[in-house]
Amino acid sequence: MRYDEFLARVRELGEYRDRQEAEEVTTAVLEVLASRITPGETEDLAAQLPGPLGDFLMESSPERPETYGVEEFCRRVGERTGSRPRTAEWDASAVLSTTAGAVSGGELNQVLSQLPSGYAALFGKPELSD
Repeated sequence: MRYDEFLARVRELGEYRDRQEAEEVTTAVLEVLASRITPGETEDLAAQLPGPLGDFLMESSPERPETYGVEEFCRRVGERTGSRPRTAEWDASAVLSTTAGAVSGGELNQVLSQLPSGYAALFGKPELSD
């Protein structure tokens, strides 16, 4: 998947008004994800993401991952995007489901293996409204 395709998919799933908003939400979600998985896993994931997303993910990776659940993940996304918890959950799902479609199944399983089971729902696809 190319970078522009990735952002177009995030924009469609998240129902964002333009590419810039999709890009801002994407970087916020990936920044929080990078804080939650190991540096080695961040590197593996970054290698499969298109364009500058891999570089951004690597720059956001701390030496040690933090441990927190889905609620805190969404709170942190909301803090970065200035959105409410439900909106932040929607944002996270739009980006993470796009990420799931952009990487190999093996890589996705490795990322999910580092996260509590509640995170799997964020990697599913949010329903689009008509």
